[in-house]
Amino acid sequence: MLSTTRRLPRVLKSPIFIFPQRLVAPETPRACLQWRKLTTLSGITRGCVEQHSMWKMMTWRALLSSEASAVEAMPTEAVKELYDRMLESVKVKRSMPPNAWLWSLIENCNNQDDIKLLFDILQNLRRFRLSNLRIHSNFNCNLCQEVTKACARVGALDLGKKALWKHNVYGLTPSIGSAHHLLTYAKQHNDVKLMTDVMTLLKDNDLPLQAGTADIVFSICYNTDNWKLMSKYSKRFVEAGVKLRRSAFDVWMEFAAKIGDVESLWEIEKLRSESWKKHTVVSGFSCAKGLLLEHKPEEAAAVIQKLLNQTDAKEPKIAVELQKLVSEWPLEVIKRQKEEDRMAVAVSLNSDIPVMLSKTGLEVSVNMKDLTSKEGILC
Repeated sequence: MLSTTRRLPRVLKSPIFIFPQRLVAPETPRACLQWRKLTTLSGITRGCVEQHSMWKMMTWRALLSSEASAVEAMPTEAVKELYDRMLESVKVKRSMPPNAWLWSLIENCNNQDDIKLLFDILQNLRRFRLSNLRIHSNFNCNLCQEVTKACARVGALDLGKKALWKHNVYGLTPSIGSAHHLLTYAKQHNDVKLMTDVMTLLKDNDLPLQAGTADIVFSICYNTDNWKLMSKYSKRFVEAGVKLRRSAFDVWMEFAAKIGDVESLWEIEKLRSESWKKHTVVSGFSCAKGLLLEHKPEEAAAVIQKLLNQTDAKEPKIAVELQKLVSEWPLEVIKRQKEEDRMAVAVSLNSDIPVMLSKTGLEVSVNMKDLTSKEGILC
């Protein structure tokens, strides 16, 4: 009995070892047996058993967690195999691997670890071209576009942004097309930060803006309700001499009309008219909204009537825009006004919109809420 009692402190100090992939309490089962010999108290015995069960559960959880992390962190088999073959080619055989291997590696990238291997092999290929083949030029821009496309596909955004630097260690030749892949990702995810990062990179690396760039950037600004960025980047596109497409003007003008910025709306309309003679349905209705805000319902009706007379205008689309002008836009634009101005704007639109509708001659069923009601003013 005395020897058993002396062993008790050593049992209570049983060490616990923590390893990266498992948790082990080596003396826990033996400790439980000794506790059973030392006491007959069922509560203590049950506590020891529960402690052992808890350790088993924690061990399994640690193993499962480690295995899951390992799976997520590992590159795909196809990419790893291609990477190894290409690395062997430049490191051991001292020869440039076939282009088809690189294209295949890019196509098979499915996670961020695949992209890391891609960038690593690109750096090795560039180094080999310089040291062994004496080729100082970068790869062509088509490769950079495919690389950034793969980065966007798997969400490896930081590496994708590195591909836009004109001086990089990967031998990539950035282009505006490469940037469009990242901007498209930003549009799909409403990622304003990524958009601003890419626009900064375009400026820092002297990549020219294009009309397609404006389409994507304007859409992101509109979808995220960021008029400040819309104003900033639209000015940059205009100053760069980019000829904006009708679609870009549509988004820009619709945004200005939505927030009730009439002054900006007419400035945009002036720029649009210099590039495009005819209105689209969206730009025409944006102008009509601006005229309504200036208490000119007859002129707003004339704009809509002119849209109807255009051979390429679609009456069903006009009917849809008219319904939106009546039922959605007033509440939106009132909400954007200063609190002390909301009632005046509501009263004006409540009286002017019916006048505009009567002048268009359109037989369109529209439902108009009383904008001067509490719901209309406080929306």
